[in-house]
Amino acid sequence: MRLALGISYNGHAYQGWQSQLSGQTIQDKLELALSKFCSLKVSTLCAGRTDAGVHGLMQVAHFDTGLDRTTSSWVRGTNSYLPRDIAVQWAQPVPDEFHCRASALSRRYAYVLLESPVRPSIDNGRVGWVFAPLDQNAMQQAALHLLGEHDFTSFRASACQALTPVKTLHRLDISRRGAYWRFDFEANAFLHHMIRNIVGCLLLVGQGKRPPRWLHDVLLERNRDAAAPTFSPDGLYFLGPRYAAHWGLPEKTAAFDGLP
Repeated sequence: MRLALGISYNGHAYQGWQSQLSGQTIQDKLELALSKFCSLKVSTLCAGRTDAGVHGLMQVAHFDTGLDRTTSSWVRGTNSYLPRDIAVQWAQPVPDEFHCRASALSRRYAYVLLESPVRPSIDNGRVGWVFAPLDQNAMQQAALHLLGEHDFTSFRASACQALTPVKTLHRLDISRRGAYWRFDFEANAFLHHMIRNIVGCLLLVGQGKRPPRWLHDVLLERNRDAAAPTFSPDGLYFLGPRYAAHWGLPEKTAAFDGLP
């Protein structure tokens, strides 16, 4: 049986999703918990690897197993072995042809930012921070230049392993609630550090240090040096992939609506 899991996590204490020798990653903790629950070694694949410090509201992973247990048992049993900042939200059997990464139609992220003269305290590790006021209209104008299919080399980390820098950005929405800004992204796929590099550029525009059309120029440069420095991972959340309806998988978890 192939089983899909929806997982949420606070990534502040971890070295990202992908397994490392340190054992201090989300994948390491999940596979250890599953292996204890199953009493045998379990290996997983995920829909989208997240970096150190990045959070997940609905990471989707899958693995194959010969064990026959109820979905609620998979959730409660695995969670009993997981740290408090990682939790399986749902479990669902899927056909063998389902692949959490290859079957995804798109992926969604949100970046949450606090605009305040004082650094975050209660929100430390959970939001990015900027102390200068931001111009929403300028940032929205700049964001329009990035929509559609483009070569996003200017926003790509040097360590990126993607086969091509050409991606299709379906959505980039910017909203504000009180002191908190939220940047919502959806694309067919993302490059390593792509969102954090875009956010860094949008903030320069929002602070009046660059005009909105500067994003168009950065895009055409196809040179990482043309863009802003990589912004903090603290406020970045993987909201989860979208799948075709026939797979019958949830689109979000309860944590999805908890962001500002």
